Amino acid sequence: MSVAHDFRGVPASSTPLAKPRLMTVADAKRLEPKTVADLVTTHMNPGVLHFMKLLGFHNVIVERAEGPYYFARDGRRILDFFGGFGSLAFGHNHPRILEARRKFQEEKRHDIGMAFLSQYASTLAFNIAEISPGELDYVFLASTGSEAMEAAIKIAEQAQGPKKSKIVYAEHSFHGKTKGALSLTDSRLYRSQFRLVDNGVKVPFGDLAALEAAIASDPEIGVVVLETIQGGAGIIEAPASYWQGVRALCDRTGVLWVADEVQCGMGRSGKFYAFEHAGVVPDVTALAKSLGGGKSAVGAMIARPEVFKRAYGSRQTALVHGPSTFGGMGEACVTSIEALNILYDENLIENAADVGAHLKARLQAIQEKYPRLVKDVRGRGLMLGIELQDFSTTLPFGIRQLVATLDEKLKGSLAGFLGNLLLRDYSILVAFTEYNRNVIRLEPPLVITKTHADEFADALDDLLSRGVVKIVTDFLKAQRSG
Repeated sequence: MSVAHDFRGVPASSTPLAKPRLMTVADAKRLEPKTVADLVTTHMNPGVLHFMKLLGFHNVIVERAEGPYYFARDGRRILDFFGGFGSLAFGHNHPRILEARRKFQEEKRHDIGMAFLSQYASTLAFNIAEISPGELDYVFLASTGSEAMEAAIKIAEQAQGPKKSKIVYAEHSFHGKTKGALSLTDSRLYRSQFRLVDNGVKVPFGDLAALEAAIASDPEIGVVVLETIQGGAGIIEAPASYWQGVRALCDRTGVLWVADEVQCGMGRSGKFYAFEHAGVVPDVTALAKSLGGGKSAVGAMIARPEVFKRAYGSRQTALVHGPSTFGGMGEACVTSIEALNILYDENLIENAADVGAHLKARLQAIQEKYPRLVKDVRGRGLMLGIELQDFSTTLPFGIRQLVATLDEKLKGSLAGFLGNLLLRDYSILVAFTEYNRNVIRLEPPLVITKTHADEFADALDDLLSRGVVKIVTDFLKAQRSG
């Protein structure tokens, strides 16, 4: 008589546990939008669903994605200018990335190998160090941007020691939602009522004099942490002279500079790192988002050897911030190795600069055409922001003053209306920002062409030509029909 075995080769139990009422992958593929919404409401976050309904995003079920497009179940091809907040530099399902992962799986390579040296993690670390300028040579692999920034903050504080443990951060910063990174994130919403680390010192972004005054007034300041381009603030940059001043100030005072490149790195700005535009190099930096090639969650902290050795250079300190369980997983590292090669093989950094300049010029022309609707266009490469006017400014003069008192409450309304209608009427997806809700954030894949840029610009131009009253009424109709 034969005995049934499971995939491990172990005899199957004669009295198996009763299986819970689980859904299968096939079940998931068949779900309708209403059922998905019900599951989100019951088991995830009903508040998020509320905002998705306002934007009209809740009715879309994506069947597949390729390049810069989502393909929805209703037959629409949606141009992705959201880009997962900068996570999709290579577009969706890049064929070379899929092939690298397929081979890894077919060969049954190991993923979690903490007990042994990893050929995949060490190769990825080499590649990141090879790309990084100056002495950014030591790499810690993580799974998320928050985790990479936690590692960056910790290595800098550890290297400086307890007498220089205070950390400067900027107004309207975003560095993550874990407690250490959140302590340097200037958001009342995200900070909520959590009790956070209390060694932070806040200064205005891009104000070198304020940074210099803070360091001069407090000898305990040992670290300054700054996004090179502030994404959540509404795509805010500082001039090259500021970053050159930060570097000189830190050199003069012995303060360590940590550059957060989680969102603006990986070629998005037209350079691999955005700080390269200023010709300077920080002491520590962090990457994530597109480092995973759009298929894996991968982050990295990169530090100068002198900083790394001061923090973790001895046998006693080597494991103070040692490898994490899922940092450096085999398939994730292979994905990132292939992604970095693609970035250069396909000239995606140059493409970001070229197509980004073309798109920005188109958007600036639109701003000139609709100055009562568009306040500013800013950013570089394929990390751009379109700031819309306060709602009252868009209205006829007679009622403008009456509505002006409501501008703060109405912030984000026009951006939301446009985002909703861009998706509904033009099949284009855009993103928004945390601090300035009037900003539409554009972070499309670096694989887009000028044709894609023109498709977006033409759609925005056509939409704005309706005028604010028609935009609002069309949005309200969409809400009623949705």
